[in-house]
Amino acid sequence: MTVSPDDDRPVELSDEDLVILPDQTRDDTDEGWGTWRGSAEDDRLLEERPPHW
Repeated sequence: MTVSPDDDRPVELSDEDLVILPDQTRDDTDEGWGTWRGSAEDDRLLEERPPHW
């Protein structure tokens, strides 16, 4: 077995410098697509729903 200098090098594991990606990006939202849907839109869709729902 060969020992290299990297085997003895200390490695610090710290979560402080870790950058975590967001669960949802801005372009994956209504605002990112250039539209914003408010509660008025929800009310309209509920009023226009088919009778079998």
